[in-house]
This record gives sequence, C-alpha cells and structure tokens, in this order.
Amino acid sequence: MAATPENPAAASPRRKVSRHRGEGQWAAGHFTPLNGNEQFKKDDDGLNVRTRIETIYSKRGFDSIDPNDLRGRMRWWGLYTQRRQGIDGGKTAVLEPEELDDEYFMLRVRIDGGRLTTRQLRVVGEISQEFARGTADITDRQNVQYHWIRIEDVPEIWNRLEAVGLSTTEACGDTPRVILGSPVAGIAADEIIDGTSAIDEIQRRIIGNPAFSNLPRKFKSAISGSPLLDVAHEINDIAFVGVNHPEHGPGFDLWVGGGLSTNPKIGVRLGAWVPLDEVPDVYEGVISIFRDYGYRRLRTRARLKFLVADWGPEKFRQVLEDEYLQRKLTDGPAPAQPVERWRDHVGVHRQNDGRFYVGFAPRVGRVDGTTLTKIAELAEAHGSGRVRTTAEQKMLVLDVEEGQVDSLVEGLEALDLTVSPSPFRRGTMACTGIEYCKLAIVETKARGASLIDELERRIPEFDEPLTININGCPNACARIQVADIGLKGQLVLDDQGQQVEGYQVHLGGALGLEAGFGRKVRGLKVTAEELPDYVERVLKRFQAEREAGERFATWAARASEEALS
Repeated sequence: MAATPENPAAASPRRKVSRHRGEGQWAAGHFTPLNGNEQFKKDDDGLNVRTRIETIYSKRGFDSIDPNDLRGRMRWWGLYTQRRQGIDGGKTAVLEPEELDDEYFMLRVRIDGGRLTTRQLRVVGEISQEFARGTADITDRQNVQYHWIRIEDVPEIWNRLEAVGLSTTEACGDTPRVILGSPVAGIAADEIIDGTSAIDEIQRRIIGNPAFSNLPRKFKSAISGSPLLDVAHEINDIAFVGVNHPEHGPGFDLWVGGGLSTNPKIGVRLGAWVPLDEVPDVYEGVISIFRDYGYRRLRTRARLKFLVADWGPEKFRQVLEDEYLQRKLTDGPAPAQPVERWRDHVGVHRQNDGRFYVGFAPRVGRVDGTTLTKIAELAEAHGSGRVRTTAEQKMLVLDVEEGQVDSLVEGLEALDLTVSPSPFRRGTMACTGIEYCKLAIVETKARGASLIDELERRIPEFDEPLTININGCPNACARIQVADIGLKGQLVLDDQGQQVEGYQVHLGGALGLEAGFGRKVRGLKVTAEELPDYVERVLKRFQAEREAGERFATWAARASEEALS
C-alpha cells in the first residue's frame, strides 16, 4: 500500500520517517507543510469535481464555481479557464488570476495513442462547431483542444464524447496525462513492436484511478515501437522505445525523467528491456515512485526529472525493482538512431497489409470543427474508418486502397491540408499563445502561419528538414529547446525603444538524431516584426556555410555568433 497524508504508516517500513521538512516526499514521511496545490488536493480529489460540475456549476453558471475547483480541480477533467480577451502580454505576470480569467474554458480531449475512428472525429468536429466557436487545435501531444467552452455545456459535451469512447479524464492536472503512441502502431511496415495493447491496459488500470490521481505534478508518457522514434521519448517522464533484444526479441527500452519547461532535461535510459506484456506493470511502478517519492514541497521541483537527476538511473532502477516490482528487470540495448530525419509520417506510405496511410500537415496544428468533419467524410468516402493524430501536430488517414490514394490526396489539398508540404510548413509548430493562454506573453499561431508563408515565398528552394517551434512563454509547450530554431516568446525593445512582442532564439536543438538542447546566442532577441527577416538570414547563411550533408543543428553548434545573429 502506498503512503498518503491520511495513511503515513503505509510508507516503506524499511525507511525511518524523517522529522525535517525535506522535499515533501510521502515515502519519507514528509506530509507538511503543504503548498496551495497540495492543500486543495488533500482537501478533495480532483476527480470528484465532475459531480459538482454536473449538478451545480453547469446549472448555476460560472460565478458559482469554487476558486479551488476553478483554477485547480477542474483540470482533472481537462478544463482550464482561458485568457480574457484584450489583455496584453505585459500584464500576464502582474494581474491576479481572477483578472486574467475569462468566463470560458479551454477543454482538452485526450486521444491516447492518437487513435480516432472517423465516427469519433466527426463527433469531435461537431462539438467544435456547436459549442466551441469552431475551435479545435491539434496539439503536440496528440490531443484536441477546444476554446470558448461554457460551463453550462460541459455535461452535454462529455455525454457526446463518452458515447463514442472518448473522454477528457485527467487530460490536465497533477495526473497521468495522455499516453503518446506511434500513429502508425500496428500498420507500419518497419515497426519493431506494436505497443497498442500496453496503452489500452495502462488506460484501464491507471486513468481515473484515485490511487494515481494525486501526483506531485503532471506525468507525461510515451510508448512507441517505431524505428523513427516518433513520440519525443526523450522529453517524457516515462517512455518505452521499441528495440530488438539479441536474446529475447522485440520489446521496449525504458526511459525516465525527461521534460522541458524552464529546467529542461533529456530523459535517461535505465538500461532495462521490457517485454510488451510487462509494460503496464513497469509503468505502474514508475508512476508510483513519482507519487510516493516525488518532490511536493516546491511546485518548481515537483516533476519526476528532478528526482531522477538527484537519484541517478542506477538508484532509480534499484528502487523500481526492489520496492515496486519485487523482481529484477532484464538488461537491454539502446534504440538505434533513426535513418530518417522527419518522423511525422507526412506523405503517402505503404502499410504492412499492402494498403496505404496518408499523412498531411495543417498549419501549426490549427484546424476547425468544419475541417475535422470534412476529414472524417473524406476518409470514409475513400474506404477508411481510422485516422490518427501525431506528436508533431499532424494527422493521418489509415487503410487507404492504392486506387483511392490520389483522390484522397486531392480532397485533402482542397482543404489546405497538404500531403507534400514545404519544410517550413512541415516543420513549424506553435503552442496556443496569447490568443487563449493565461501564461502567454506573445502571439504564436498566427505568427507561425505567417512565417511559413513568408519563408515559402522568400526561400522556395530550401529543401532541408527543419523544425521551427514557437512558444508564447517560457514553459516550452511547443518544445523550443529541442527545435532547430526555437522561439521563446517575451517582450523586447524595438529600434525606437518601445516594448513589443518578440522572441528569445534557441538554435540547433534536436530529438532523435543526437538529441540535445539548442544554443542561445548571448543577447539575441528578435521582434515579431523582424522574425521573417531573421530566419531568412540565418537559413541563407546555413546554405552558404554548411558542409556536404550537414544538418542545421550541427552547423548551428559550430557557427560563429555573428553568423547566427
């Protein structure tokens, strides 16, 4: 039995309970003092807020919502208040929460493994049109996010989602978030192993289970057997990566402790090979370590990456084996480096059954409900009942017969969903930004879309894989540190000394191929207006100075500060 504030005796009997303040680790007996987040979680499990939403708040309206539910527990059901319109970025950090809150919500639909039927996609689109003013962004965690949601409509939205097997359960909050999965699991011709059954079993055991609904902070997960390493495994709290063991065959390599935000860390291998049927047990062991040993005293250190950094992989594996699994894990190999630099599955690809899947690129994940319903209709008209979202803000249609591919591609292109995008459209990602997010300082989605257009016009011959990630604040929801060009939103001074929207620049980050964080050039900041000029200038220098076959990230690591400014 796990330790809890109500049952401290359940902590490991081999460990002496310390009386000093410590880091707020339950397993070490540190239950006080409590910060505000820990207090409201102790007062009432976030999962319990659903009943109040259905029976009180949806009937009495926004003003009836308890503040600890509004800015805390409602996240356990995928709800965040969105930013009040008209508040500029300079006020983000100075206004009180109630001054930033609008009386509308962002609602996140969790899509584990990115798996959707066309029926589910149609319902997602219809909800967008009826309740969310048409909004429906595809996120870099395979979810869909609505905006402009009224609390009065939430029960009906839940009813419609759950009728087709979808939910918003623990899509936000200090919980096990959506489980990323390869969008081509079970169909890719080059797949090492299909992790779908493990995702399903983890959902069954963990999601919505009160034993795991009070974590120190969020817990991000990924499972993929693709050799493309297509789920950003290096920056998840836990990740299972497909590998072939020389003796035991296909299985998964176990990674823990990745994450970005203001203290980015690349995850570490535990050196353990995990067979498919044991993945849920190992997942449960790791999330239990986080629950019991995670740092709860300071919110800024309440992620698994800090515990892993302090313990090291050897101790972490030992605790996992000895205290939670009660058995040793099998040593195993590291994943091979991917042979392809794009890992978003965009384009036309043959499946392992001879049919095809077709991947396409919306602009920076921005779609709408009408477009989603049309995608569902297109897929069905071409014989498909399945679509997927990716961890790169893209989508796929699966199971297309060869004779139907060209017609499907034409239909998608007519919706401005290109199957053969430029490197700029394919590689540009943006978070929600100041349009709706209360943490944001600058605009992102529209800025990313306009940047794509400008670069396509200015450098049409550029054909190298390139990622440009745009974030509205320092929290790195759009993974700025691991992009070729990462742009962190902040207020900067223009030539006239006026404070305007702009970006701190990170250059040369990467995942998959030589994973690492981008380089920050001292003092390098660009205004939003200057952004297209800056990116054009740097990319042309790259073209002029690169060695044969050299990647942008490699060039950026060796280039002079002058070349990067």
